[in-house]
Amino acid sequence: MKYLTLTSTDPHYNMAFDQYMLERPELPQPVFYLWQNRPSVIIGENQSAYSEVNLPYLEEKGIALARRVTGGGAVYHDLGNLNYTIVGRSRDLEADYPGYVHLVADALRSLGLSVELSGRNDILLDGRKCSGYAKRMWKDRLMVHGTLMFQVDLEELTKALSVPGSKFTTAGVASVRSRVVNLADYLPQGTSLPAFRADLQRILAQNDSEIVLSDASKAEIARLANEKFRTDEWIFGHSPRTDFVRIRKFACGTVRADFSVKSGRIVNLRFSGDFLGNVPTLYLEEKLNGSPFSKAALQERLPHGVSAYFDQMDFPAFLSFLLRG
Repeated sequence: MKYLTLTSTDPHYNMAFDQYMLERPELPQPVFYLWQNRPSVIIGENQSAYSEVNLPYLEEKGIALARRVTGGGAVYHDLGNLNYTIVGRSRDLEADYPGYVHLVADALRSLGLSVELSGRNDILLDGRKCSGYAKRMWKDRLMVHGTLMFQVDLEELTKALSVPGSKFTTAGVASVRSRVVNLADYLPQGTSLPAFRADLQRILAQNDSEIVLSDASKAEIARLANEKFRTDEWIFGHSPRTDFVRIRKFACGTVRADFSVKSGRIVNLRFSGDFLGNVPTLYLEEKLNGSPFSKAALQERLPHGVSAYFDQMDFPAFLSFLLRG
């Protein structure tokens, strides 16, 4: 598999890099790259920074906050964490998505790590989480990216995410240790992260060639980072005042809908949560804002259902959630 080299540890630049690669249809298919972030918290596209992150702690410690273009929950990154991204063109996006994840799992197994896929987006080792991953689709292209906890500072992870609603609502470091694991603990003693990264790179590349980006491409990624991913508008989002709140847990994760109804029509609709989906719910919000608040109107506006936005959610469940709470 062809690969790119990404040496940046700037989370905002790296989030822009992911979006840029997803939207490059001319790239050979598929390609991958391994990368790292300096200490940072990365929230899912649909999450609220205020309810998922210990913002005063991040400010005190100089930990960056960034938002990615995929769903799922908040994660903590530091230089003890290695991330991967695989992106390519696909004729069957849903069928190819698990295949991309299996490439990573198989590479870990070839290094002697007995990992298994579990749940909606976890890789487990010895029954504990060592990786989480998420996906995004754009036209006929698919991106899968995820974390590999090599030697992450679990105490910092706990403190950074110690607010209600995060995946690591904290009963302390001991509780976190019981649910997550660092890969370094299962590799030969003395294995460094650079050595682990080099081994993983070699296995995934299989002697294929490197793709080198032009200076123009790098400048475009930097522009995207500055104009989108570093902005408060993107990181914190806009939450209009609403009259209704719906919260329910589905197979895709927890979904929250905030909206008002004015003159019988939906206004200010906003979806949030740690759910997974293929395309941004922004498009769903655009379709439904202004719609009459009725089953018939919702069915007319959403003839293809909502599974593209919320993995595995059927339309009757969505109607029940939005109309009746």
